[in-house]
Parts: sequence; C-alpha cells; structure tokens
Amino acid sequence: MKFVDEVSIFVKAGDGGNGMMSFRREKFIEKGGPNGGDGGDGGSVYLEADENLNTLVDYRYTRRFQAQNGQKGGSTDCTGAKGEDLILPVPVGTTVIDAATQEIMGDLTKAGQRLLVAQGGWHGLGNTRFKSSTNRAPRQTTPGKPGDARDLKLELKVLADVGLLGLPNAGKSTFIRSVSAAKPKVADYPFTTLVPNLGVVSVGRYKSFVIADIPGLIEGASEGAGLGIRFLKHLARTRLLLHLVDMAPLDGSDPADAAEVILHELEKFSPALTQRDRWLVLNKADQLLEEEREERVRHVVERLDWKGPVFVISALESEGTEALSQAIMRYLDERAVRIAEEPEYTEALAELDRQIEDEARARLQELDDQRALRRAGVKSVEEADDDDFDDDDDDEGGAEIIYVR
Repeated sequence: MKFVDEVSIFVKAGDGGNGMMSFRREKFIEKGGPNGGDGGDGGSVYLEADENLNTLVDYRYTRRFQAQNGQKGGSTDCTGAKGEDLILPVPVGTTVIDAATQEIMGDLTKAGQRLLVAQGGWHGLGNTRFKSSTNRAPRQTTPGKPGDARDLKLELKVLADVGLLGLPNAGKSTFIRSVSAAKPKVADYPFTTLVPNLGVVSVGRYKSFVIADIPGLIEGASEGAGLGIRFLKHLARTRLLLHLVDMAPLDGSDPADAAEVILHELEKFSPALTQRDRWLVLNKADQLLEEEREERVRHVVERLDWKGPVFVISALESEGTEALSQAIMRYLDERAVRIAEEPEYTEALAELDRQIEDEARARLQELDDQRALRRAGVKSVEEADDDDFDDDDDDEGGAEIIYVR
C-alpha cells in the first residue's frame, strides 16, 4: 500500500451552455415569436471528506478532473440540462491550497464536510429573454460562461489527539500496539515505521482517544537525513505530544542525548510546535533494575531540566501503560472543559495552531526549494533565478513524497 500525503491536481468546472436562438414556426401561425431557451449551468467541483480514506494515493497518477458542461438551450423555450457536479473524495484532515496564490481554500476536518473548489459556469440566455414590446423578433443570445479552473495542492495531516515523538526504535510502535488494537510493524532495526499509524485507545466506557505514531527522527532530519521531517506536519493538529525515550539503549548511549536530538529537530521544524503540551515517557523500563531506573530517570530529568509530567513505562510488558492512558484521558477531558469555559484559553490554542501551521508550511516549502536547487545544479539560493524553482518533473511526482509500506 502507498501512503501519499501531498498531491497537486488540476480541477475544471463545467462551462455553461449557450443560449438558443429560435423562432416559433407552426402551421397557420404567420409570425411566431422567439422561443429560444437558456443553456444549462456548468457542473461545479467539490472536495468531500471521506472517513474511509487515509491517503491521497488516488490522486497520485490521475491529476486532471473536469465537471460536466451545461447543455445548450433548445427551441420551444427548452432550457438546456445542467452539468453534473463532480465530487472528489479526500481523507479527513486534508488541507486545500490554491497553488497560484498559496491561499488556503479550506480545511476538511470532519467526515462529510464538503468544499467548493471550482464554480460551474453560468448559463447563456436564449433569444426569448430579449423579447420586448419594441423588439418583437430578437436575434440576440449570450454564450455560457466558462467554469473556474484551478491548480490545487492537497496536504493531508492525520487527525489524532496524541502524537508520538522519538528516535527510531524508541518503542513507539510497541507502545501503540500495547494500548490499542493497531498493529504497526515492530522489529529490532531502525525505520520499521515508514508511514504514520493511528490507533484508538479505549479508556473505560464511552471514553477513547486517537494516538498517532509517526516515523522516527534522527539527528539531521531537518536537513533531510533519514526520512526527514515531513511527517512532523502530522503532529500539527494533535492536542498532546508524548516524547518517548529509550531509557536503556543497546549501544550504551545516554538517553538524555537522544531526547535532546529530538528537541533540536523539533525546534528547527517549528518553534511553535515545541510549545505544544508535551510529556516525557521513558520506555523499556523492564531492561533495568529498580535502582537503575530511578537513577536513569533522575539523570534524564535533570539533564533536560524537564518541568512537565514524566512517566516510566515498559510498552513491551504493558507496564505503566494503563496509568499513562488514564492520565491522557483526564488531560483531554480537562482540556475540553477549559475550551468550553475559557475563551482566552481557546483563543490562545487557536493562535498556536495557526502559528504551527504557518511555520510547518514555510519549513517544508524551504526544503522543496532546496531540493529543486539541487536538481538544477545550483549551490545556493543567491545563485538561483525563478526558472530554477520550476518543477519540470511534475509527471514523475513533483514535490510529492511517496512512502511504500
């Protein structure tokens, strides 16, 4: 299966049908009047959020979409048929951007939500419309208006309450398998997770939350090392970040160093994202003795100067995972109450969300520009001209990132 989270498509609404010029011709009626009908409106193009989709792969190869044109008007005052609207299904969490202006046209965050992206052309008028007491035989009609045409960029950000951060093999996939029914790949080598995975964590009756496991980061990810930082955009809409750290690395390295690597890459991607509520989760506690655990926890907390909540778990043995899940559920419930009762808190969250979105988009655009320069053989932005940023290989994927699972 292919996971595609960025695509570029072209949409064209249907053109309106032309008006008809016609005159009534019947036996024994010497001078029939005008009876040309109007054309039909062109069909519009809509995007609709579909909860059964989780990737934009359907738009990877088919990129041009056009709604039906309206039919021209007929005689005897017959109106032409309206063009059928075109509805394109996309995953929930898709952001729609006008490629020409970089303006965000809409955000499809709820199943069934529909967004008009190209308005159908208005119908033309038949000559009957121009009949008057002084113009008894009008020979005037109007053509249908052309439908809107747009190049769109679709960006998918998975919707989850909680996002997992960590180096490869920190135990993120094992954790999500432990607390939910999701079954991401788990192995004893890095980069076993190549695409984001979602799991629903049930905490008591009628209480649950969604958790997202994204591919692990490594040092230099902000410059393109490993899988890069593109998947960090999927954390932009999460409410809480869990920073998973392997407290017993097989290579004997310092767990605090691993935590600092992630914090550094996170800051380079979006400083605002570091302001999102974040909890420290020290994993693989089953690999250490009780005394070693306490000493290791104390060392990491002091080294990072961590002020937030700290949890010690073993995802493999499901040790401490229930308590962590309960704490997350309480946090989400309290957050929902504050949003309902405190307008200032809600406004602050909305402003933080906007800031994260802007910084993430700017950083990813910067990476795309750098990649375009490397393809053009240009070493620096100063040496580049506008032509160097043109994507001549759009048919081969352009700026899309495809990860194969």
